[in-house]
Amino acid sequence: MLLRTRVARNARCVAVKSTRTGRFGRPGSPFSSSSPLQDELETPADPHGRSATYHVPTPFTLENGSVLDDVQVAYTTYGQLNAARDNAIVICHPLTSNSFVHEWWGAMVAPEWTDRYFIVCANILGSCLGTTGPASIHPVTQRPYGPSFPRVTMRDAVQLHKRLVQEELGIQKIQSVIGGSLGGMQTLEWALLAEPDYVKSIVSVAANSHHSAWQIGMLEMQRQAIYMDPLFQGGHYDPQAPPRRGLALARETALISYRTHEAYRTKFGREQVREQQEECRPSKHPRYQVQSYLAYQGQKFMSTFDANSYLTLSHLADSHDVGRGRGGIAAALATIEQPALIIGIESDVLYPLVEQRELAEALPTATFEVLNTINGHDDLFIEQETISRLARAFLDQQQC
Repeated sequence: MLLRTRVARNARCVAVKSTRTGRFGRPGSPFSSSSPLQDELETPADPHGRSATYHVPTPFTLENGSVLDDVQVAYTTYGQLNAARDNAIVICHPLTSNSFVHEWWGAMVAPEWTDRYFIVCANILGSCLGTTGPASIHPVTQRPYGPSFPRVTMRDAVQLHKRLVQEELGIQKIQSVIGGSLGGMQTLEWALLAEPDYVKSIVSVAANSHHSAWQIGMLEMQRQAIYMDPLFQGGHYDPQAPPRRGLALARETALISYRTHEAYRTKFGREQVREQQEECRPSKHPRYQVQSYLAYQGQKFMSTFDANSYLTLSHLADSHDVGRGRGGIAAALATIEQPALIIGIESDVLYPLVEQRELAEALPTATFEVLNTINGHDDLFIEQETISRLARAFLDQQQC
């Protein structure tokens, strides 16, 4: 299988053989509350990274004027920060992933990366995997925020991570901000929100310049699944009895959009599950393997994620629009002068290839690459070795 490379501006066309490795992203455990000492940033890299929590020392003000106190950010670092503190790469994770890059994008923290760069990944604002969100304890009420957690936007998330990188880690320059899906959207905001020349380049995979009606509609179906669970109770649910069924259904719905007709046909076809393989209520209807797969994934997700956090992050994704308040999308993208690598997935149903092409064409200095694969949006994870190879080549070219 070939990876077809197309170029928006000022780069060579090449063809790279695609290697399918890696695994899907999955939520992890909450982090320790301790912060790393400075000398820990200069010790040999742990293949599983070094995890810590940044306790923001002052109130954090959101775009809408709301103020969050006692904000914390869970993050993981890989590699060593050099003496000049300018060899950093920031990786932005997808919607419900965590800061443990080695769990879901291991190719991006392999030795060829960590021997050269200091890599930082932080859990996003509004999540339940270590960073302040609806499941966090409100400092005044001493109860979970729940539905009272304020609306947060893509720009809020990036501003918070910028404080981590600059104030806690003291990073003087970022060589590149790299991300896929929701993470790819964040790379654009990093380029727009950071000080001039602070971010030297960006790599955005399977993302776009704004969340479209298509993507908003997909997430709305998932939100409705949660709302319709009787245990949701307007978000004021018992933490010991959360709306698991609604959250599981939301996840199952999302999984359909992450793959393609061809991927499901190839993987499952019309194969049925034998009775002894499946624990479910007796039914007069056959049970297909795809049903079993979706049910398993939904059940796994509902045991590791929080419903209010999922709702918060879905609305955060819908807030994505680089043109908002900046004179429109074209005007905003025209101000991003950093070299950009835009990678699209030809079979992506959720974030169609046309959106990455339009993004690359609107950026002043962009290279456009296409993964010619059949799995859809999930090739963000499945094709991570190829993505890693393309990103390294892109960064090497910038440093020539």
